[in-house]
Amino acid sequence: MERIITQVETGSVAERHGLLPGDSLLSIGGEPLLDEIDYQALTFPGRITLIIKRAAGCEEPLTIHKQDGEPLGLRLDDSMTLSPHTCHNQCVFCFVDQLPPGLRQSLYVKDDDWRYSLMMGNYISLTNVHEAELQRMIKRRASPLYISVHATDPALRRRIMNNPFAGELMNKLRRLRDEGLRFHCQVVVCPGYNDGDALLQTLRDIQNLAPAAISVALVPVGLTKWRRGLTKLRPMDSEGARKLLEDIAPVQGACLKTLGSTFVFPSDEILCLAGADIPPEGWYEHYPQIENGVGLLRQLESEIEEAGQARGLNPAGPREIVLITGVCAAPHMTRLVKRFTPAGSAVKVLPIVNHFFGETVTVAGLVTGGDILAQLPDQLSADQLFIPACMLRHEGDRFLDDMTLEAFQNRCCLPVKVVGMSGQALHDALHGFSMK
Repeated sequence: MERIITQVETGSVAERHGLLPGDSLLSIGGEPLLDEIDYQALTFPGRITLIIKRAAGCEEPLTIHKQDGEPLGLRLDDSMTLSPHTCHNQCVFCFVDQLPPGLRQSLYVKDDDWRYSLMMGNYISLTNVHEAELQRMIKRRASPLYISVHATDPALRRRIMNNPFAGELMNKLRRLRDEGLRFHCQVVVCPGYNDGDALLQTLRDIQNLAPAAISVALVPVGLTKWRRGLTKLRPMDSEGARKLLEDIAPVQGACLKTLGSTFVFPSDEILCLAGADIPPEGWYEHYPQIENGVGLLRQLESEIEEAGQARGLNPAGPREIVLITGVCAAPHMTRLVKRFTPAGSAVKVLPIVNHFFGETVTVAGLVTGGDILAQLPDQLSADQLFIPACMLRHEGDRFLDDMTLEAFQNRCCLPVKVVGMSGQALHDALHGFSMK
């Protein structure tokens, strides 16, 4: 499979070996390049043999000596761009199925691709991984992966995911374990489906796969008001969250004793629902599930503490600030700003009720610009409005309801500051560092 070289980095290994834009890679180590995963894996060794097709049309072998892991310094044509494998499931809790119409198209994409799991930590179900692809995962040493488990009982998993192949999960996980690959797991907990005894069985089954299984995150099902014609589900409430924490405590204790790890980590949202204290930093074991909302509040507090020690308390002067957040995190954010706001300044935490997706959606990352504007008090007086960056897309310019940041600023009665998600960013914003 021919892959055209579009760019050669100056001073790179490829340049030193005479590769030029317009040349093509036909194979590396005797293997064709299917995608970026193949390129990264096959170019890792310190000694590799390429088959090159020069721009003039002739083919030649080229042996390259370099350091293990040293990049070649090539950029290849767009045929190498990963097109995500799509999801073959119809999960009863699928959040994409609950989105309102009219949002940007990227929000409706259902990817379920082990390559994105390897590169970016996306969670995958493995239901669309056939034998040849499983062999490729093993050959490419795809580890660690991030696996959506939900339930290990085959019948229950098939019911939750509405896929006849969903019951094959444990055989695939054992195969990955036996081949030396490792993986993190998640369970989206749906009350009445995979909680209680079913959840405990799932956790025991995953625990038996350790150390190949590294950790398990528990997150509550997210339900929007747009669940029209879908399976009836109920959200996790405070009582259910407290019961879950009680149920998993013996499992966590056993894992700590036998594995040296708490292993099972409830998300911040579950802790908030239960009204539980946020555990200390060491409990999170370097935050293996931070992208799943596990430990975000603890990390934020720890980073603010570190920032204060490093930069000292140098407030820009007394200010009044309104800090926007979701309903779930509001009590903890109130506690944090009370602790870390500089003397003379005042911060009002304003939790935003999510009318766009529905009031059962309480996380900050799903708050929209329209809901914020609608809920700002008419007589609001402050020097600045803080918006957490998680409410905007990656480019930082647009809310989930497609309102642009510019349009929001034009309609807002206060000067707006987007605050990064790190504790350093919040500390600096509170104390007036790098103010624009």
